[in-house]
Amino acid sequence: MKTENEKRTPVLDPIDRVSEVIFGLIMALTFTGTISAATAGRDEVRTMMFAALGCNLAWGMVDAVMYLIRTRTERARNLSLLRHVRSSANPQNAHAIIAEELPGRLGSMISSEGLENIRQRIADLPEPPGRARLGWDDYVGSMGVFLLVVLATFPVVVPFIFIHETALAMRVSNAVALVILFAAGHTLGRHAGGTPWQTGLAMIAIGVALVLATIALGG
Repeated sequence: MKTENEKRTPVLDPIDRVSEVIFGLIMALTFTGTISAATAGRDEVRTMMFAALGCNLAWGMVDAVMYLIRTRTERARNLSLLRHVRSSANPQNAHAIIAEELPGRLGSMISSEGLENIRQRIADLPEPPGRARLGWDDYVGSMGVFLLVVLATFPVVVPFIFIHETALAMRVSNAVALVILFAAGHTLGRHAGGTPWQTGLAMIAIGVALVLATIALGG
C-alpha cells in the first residue's frame, strides 16, 4: 500500500506511456481516415489537421485532469487502508485487509505469519499524513499524459503538410501509424516478459480495428 510520501520512479510507467500514445494516435487516425484520397483538396486536408490537433488537445487535457483525480483517489484509499491496518485491535482483521490488497492470488498464498510480519512492518511506519495530497511528481505525470496524447497527433498529420498529393500522404501517414502501433506493442510485450514482436503485431490489429470501429460509430 503506497502513501503519498513514496516517490514513484518513473513518473509514468511503460503501460501509462504506451496507453496514452495509442489513445492519441487512434484519435488522430479517426480524422485522417475520413479523408478521401480522390476528392480531398488542400482546404479539406487543412481542416482535418486542425480538427485532429484540436481534438487531441482537448482529450489530452481531460486525460491529464483525470490522471490527477485518479492519483489522489488511489492515494486517499491507500491512506485509509493504512489507518485501518494500524488501528485494528484484532490482528486477524488487519491480515484480511492486507491479503485482499495483495495482487492476484498472492494474499491467499501467504501464511498467517507472513501477513503478521507485514502488519508489524506497517505498524512500525511513521504516522501517515492527515490527508492525501498531490505532489510535484503528480503534476509532472499529468503534463506527461497531456503531451503524449497531443504529440501522438503529429506523426500521422505531418505527411499531409509536406506531401501535397493526398493519396501518397495518406499511405505515408498510415505506414507511420503502423510502425508506431508495432513499437507500442513491442514495448508492452517486452515489459510483460512476453514475445515483443507478437505483441507488436497484435497491437497493429487491435489499433486498426479500434480506428475502424471509432469511424463507423461517428467518433
